[in-house]
Amino acid sequence: MKLSYLALPVVTAACLLTAGCASHTAYYAPPPPPAGYNSVPPLIERADQVGFRSGTEDGGRDAYNGFGYHPQHDRKFHSTPGYDSALGPYEPYRDAFRRAYLRGYDQGFHRG
Repeated sequence: MKLSYLALPVVTAACLLTAGCASHTAYYAPPPPPAGYNSVPPLIERADQVGFRSGTEDGGRDAYNGFGYHPQHDRKFHSTPGYDSALGPYEPYRDAFRRAYLRGYDQGFHRG
């Protein structure tokens, strides 16, 4: 009799504890994206590199020579050098080049 009074609470507690654990869902981290998934297209990468370098040079030159801050008046801003038609259409290159040029010009002008 004494054994049943002790065994009943132990068995009940064991059942409740193990049943509660089985109902939880396991969560796992998602797999990493495939290689090249978030990569920048070569056309935009080139426009960013060439535009930033050109803008930095022109901004530094304008600051050194005492010219005002006028990045959109420089020839390179309008001619967008470095375009290669093999990489893709001109308009996305032009837009990316000009954004990078303005960032570079600002940095070059204020450092100079």
